[in-house]
Amino acid sequence: MELIKRVKQAEEQAQQIIEQAKTESVRQAEQSREHRRQLLEEVEQNRKKTISEAVDQAEVQARQEVKSLRAQAEKQRQELHNKVGSKIGGASGKVMDYLRGNPSA
Repeated sequence: MELIKRVKQAEEQAQQIIEQAKTESVRQAEQSREHRRQLLEEVEQNRKKTISEAVDQAEVQARQEVKSLRAQAEKQRQELHNKVGSKIGGASGKVMDYLRGNPSA
């Protein structure tokens, strides 16, 4: 009788150990899923931050390039204006002389 009682106790203890192991396994699996979810969320936040910073930097560079190109275009326009401006007076004089019938060349 005593032996049967001990066997039943051992079976009950084994069953409890199995249930505890199942519970612990489920808890660890849930912790792993939560940890993975947090890591994925952190990675996504870092990705968005990196993209935002890259876009901001590109916008700054684009504005600087636009400013530089505008300054260069204005400089070229002024150079062209100065170059052409000095020739306009002489050309208009020649045209007027020609129209008056006094070709000088």
